[in-house]
Order: sequence, then structure tokens, then C-alpha cells
Amino acid sequence: MAEQLIRMNHISKEFPGVKALDDVSFELNAGEVHALVGENGAGKSTLMKILTGVYTADSGEIHIQGEKVTIGDVRDSQKYGVIMIHQELNLMNHLTVAQNIFIGREARSKFPLFLDDSELNKKAAEIFKRLNVNINPSDKVGDLTVAKQQMVEIAKALSYDPKVLIMDEPTAALTDVEIEDLFRVIRVLRDEGKGIIHISHRLEELKQISDRITVMRDGQYVDTVLTKDVSLDEIISMMVGRVIYVEKPVNNMKPDAPIALEVKNVSCAGFVHDVSFNVREGEILGFSGLIGAGRTEVARAIFGADRMTSGEVYVRGKKVTITDPASSIQHGLAYLSEDRKRYGLALGLNVEFNTAMAHLPSFTGPLGFMKQKQIEENAAEKASLLAIKTPSTKQLVKFLSGGNMQKVVLAKWLTRDCDIIIFDEPTRGIDVGAKSEIYKLINDLAASGKAIIIISSELPEILRISNRVIVMCEGAITGELSGDEITQENIMHYATQRDMK
Repeated sequence: MAEQLIRMNHISKEFPGVKALDDVSFELNAGEVHALVGENGAGKSTLMKILTGVYTADSGEIHIQGEKVTIGDVRDSQKYGVIMIHQELNLMNHLTVAQNIFIGREARSKFPLFLDDSELNKKAAEIFKRLNVNINPSDKVGDLTVAKQQMVEIAKALSYDPKVLIMDEPTAALTDVEIEDLFRVIRVLRDEGKGIIHISHRLEELKQISDRITVMRDGQYVDTVLTKDVSLDEIISMMVGRVIYVEKPVNNMKPDAPIALEVKNVSCAGFVHDVSFNVREGEILGFSGLIGAGRTEVARAIFGADRMTSGEVYVRGKKVTITDPASSIQHGLAYLSEDRKRYGLALGLNVEFNTAMAHLPSFTGPLGFMKQKQIEENAAEKASLLAIKTPSTKQLVKFLSGGNMQKVVLAKWLTRDCDIIIFDEPTRGIDVGAKSEIYKLINDLAASGKAIIIISSELPEILRISNRVIVMCEGAITGELSGDEITQENIMHYATQRDMK
């Protein structure tokens, strides 16, 4: 029987207002690849950050090779042979491959101020030979492909001689051929007796590489199954696992409603690939997908915040040129960013100014003076319409709650009277009561004929409010759902499958 490397028992972790983990247990054996899966927010990363010392559990125990241990920081986890390779590569492009692998642990020459690069290169070459990977240790990391940089990260991890390797979305930026190379390396490590924890949203990969699969949902442990005994549909069912909303979304769109916005073959270098869709007046079009799917990148490209490398945008049937946000606003587009504090508001200014700032020319007199009375009247009207809870429209926006900040952003675009409104994560960080208010406002906007696009990482939100759903994976549209097709299972199916179309 294989040696048990890791046992995490009854792990719980709370952050202010959020129970991230609730009595979660997890095991890893030597010589196995154990996949850890779940929706966004399921608790996978939090659990692994506790194992690697980034967070400390509120309760529960961790055992490594049968010994109960306390992991207070990342150095503790390294001491116990646990290394995590993060999705975002942590390499220094101006240094060589070998220097990156042994950074902080460099061999010194006989002159203490100088590195012994030949010794570093020799040690790095030994690791690459073991992995059967062809990378020159003296090459600059910045000159390597993403796939080779991923191999450098693995080599860096192996230089610590770990017992456990945690790989977070290791294939997210790789081609099929590069993925096969990575899987070959993972199998080599598994055969050496390493324990591999593989976190991935690409469910089709699990059958190729994993021995067992643990599913998490809403911060709780669901089940651990043998990969050979379970289907992808069963995994998806375990991931979503509950009926979220039974009521159907309100459909305000007339069957023959005009197309308000049409996007044809839009691409952005490295992020978005040949995306085409349309949204009609009175329609709420949901964009779903896992983190990194490219939904926000599509929105930013359409709005002119990022440059399109190719593609066309039509507003009410007319081709338009969008070079920056100002030009998109001129064509009636509004974008409520997922980061409202950074991109949506002037936090140091009051509600009145924030409400007016997307349409300042209409509040400016011929000599450049602001029409203060009109600004005040507009802010009061929008605060009443949207039920913005504030002592006064003179209140600085930074002192409002998250839900009321979001309403101020919406008030800004209502002042501009845009006809096409893109909501990116409209209820992120907002409590349940405020969410319901935002949903009502969105439905009311659609009922008035506005074309609405909703980008959300929350499946319940997509299911609750969308008339039609576009699903993305790795920068491309992989599915389009409407009516009874809009289910949790169908969305997750397309969100985790590559090259579906």
C-alpha cells in the first residue's frame, strides 16, 4: 500500500464575512496524481494555501508522512517537502534559467561577491536530464516560451527535493503538444514516488493524468473518487451539486427586437480568439466561464480599454470604430468594470460629481463653469431612482458600502443614458440584499429596452438573470445556451472543455 504523504483533517477557515473552508479533509499518497476540482470560490486555493503556510487554519490538523505538523509560513512547508507551483509564473525574465532555479541559494565562486554560474548550470542541467527536458541552463528566462518557463518552475521546485508538488492550473497557457510534454514530466515525478496535487478547470485532462479526484463545493468537501470509476458529467454534477434558482429569469426582449450590438471575429493578442456574438434590445446576455476564460478581456476590447488585433463592432447595424473608451461612449456603450474602485469611481470625490462625470459637457456652461444646481438635481434624482443609501449626495463615495458604490457607478451611466450596458461582476463583494436590488435594476433597464451584457463568475447569478448565455474557455466561445439549455451542468460542461466548436 502506498505511503500517505499528506492528511488534512477537518480544516476550517474564515475571513471577515466569509466561511472559506468548512470541515474539509484531504489526503495525498506517494506516487499518485490527485486532482482537486471545484467551481470558482469552492475553496481549493484556500486549502492549498493552508498546506503551504500562506494562511493558517482556524481549526483542523495537518499530518505529513504520519507526523502531525504545524505550518506557520511558506518556509515551514518547504522544510516538510511541500512546494507549490502557482498559476502565475514567479520567474525573473532578466536572469538565466539556472539563476532562477537556485535564486537565494546560489553557489558562490572563490570570490564571495560573484556567483559560480558554471556550478549553477551543472546542477540545473542534472535536473533537466532527469526530466528529459531540453533547456539550456544559461538561456535567459525571458527568451523562453511559456511552456519552457513552466518546466523551469518545475525544475525550481525539484531543486528543493520535495515530497509533494502542488500544481495550480499548470496547463492554462500551454498548447496540446506542450501539455503532453508536461504530463510526461508529471508521470516521471509520480513514478519517482512524488505526490502531485493537480488543480485544474480543464476537466478533460483529469482522465489523462490523475489517479484520484477530490471535489469541493462552497468551501466544503464533497467526495473523493477514483478517476477510472467516474465520468466527467458525474464530476460536473458533484461540482455544482444543488439547484440554485428555480425561478426563470424575466425575459423583456421582444422576439423581433433589433440587434443593439454585434461583435464579429474579435481577437486580442494572447487573450481573445475570434469571438463573435450579438445582443438585442431588451435582452440580458450572460457571459460565463472560469477564471482566465477571457470574458473581461472581450468586454475591455469592445469598450476600447484594450486594443483589438482584429474584428469588427456594429452598433444598431452600423459598423463603428472604437479606439478608446471615449469613442465607445459616443456610440452608446457603457462598461461597469469588475474593479469599480479602480476604474469606475473617483473615490475622493462626492456622489454628485461621480454621478455626473461620464457626461460632464452637459453640466458645463459656455465659460467652462460647472452647472452645480443641475449636478445636484441629477444626483438627487438618480439616488432616489436607485435607492442609493447615503446621508447626502455630498458624501464622498469612498465612505459608501460596496452595494451603494455599485449603484453610483450605474447612476453615472444612466446619466449618460447609454443604450448598451456591460456589467462585469456586478455584485462582487455585495451582500445578498444589495444583490437583489442590483438584479431588479438590471431587469428594469432591460425592460426599458437597454441591451445588457452580464459577465459573472457566479453561476447562480448567471442562471438567475440571463435570457441567453455565452460560455467561454481560454479566450474562445465554446458554447451558447438559451431557454431550457441554460443549466449549471451545461455551463460547466462548456466552461471546462477546449475546442468544443
